[in-house]
Amino acid sequence: MARKLSHSRLWAAIDALAARHGLTASGLAKAAGLDPTTFNKSKRITAKGRPRWPNTESLARILDATGAGFDEFLMLVGGDTQKAARARNVPLIGLAQAGGGGFFDDAGFPVGGSWEEVAFPDFDDEHAYALEVSGDSMAPVYRDGDIIIVSPAAGIRRGDRVVVKTVDGEVMAKVLARRTAKSVELHSLNPAHDDRVLKAEEILWMARIIWASQ
Repeated sequence: MARKLSHSRLWAAIDALAARHGLTASGLAKAAGLDPTTFNKSKRITAKGRPRWPNTESLARILDATGAGFDEFLMLVGGDTQKAARARNVPLIGLAQAGGGGFFDDAGFPVGGSWEEVAFPDFDDEHAYALEVSGDSMAPVYRDGDIIIVSPAAGIRRGDRVVVKTVDGEVMAKVLARRTAKSVELHSLNPAHDDRVLKAEEILWMARIIWASQ
């Protein structure tokens, strides 16, 4: 039987999301650029004793701040915290290394076994892998040393954060702005870096970022 969305489950999911990133509810609000008291327990009930629900903008901002997908958040809302907390080892590849050969096949799936491994929540994707960010090209969203989880099997839609590798070996993390049969428009995470428009034949593979450790 499907579980109904409830006030308590929604707030519990926010608490669980914060905990997964080593944050308090207040810390999560600050990370999302919200007032630190936004998610305080005292704010969850009105002065008249009625339940106060978080608004959609707040939810969107905490997902953006943590790099969590909406499906991941719904899993927490559903109370499946055991599944959300399960971890497995995934390949860990440096972003700079990703531009070289020998780590991926032509579809963007990791190959070989010369990588390190890191434990991360199980996303039910046997092909998921981790990339360690280096430099500031993805700041302020992803900083040097952050680890992002990439799923080459996940569907990609407009607005998703993606990792793209070109046939020339360039690897970049961008936001998919537009995609046609002939070209792909990518927006930069760092405003100091230019947006890109690539021909379809210039792209070796593109994979969605599904999680980030920050």
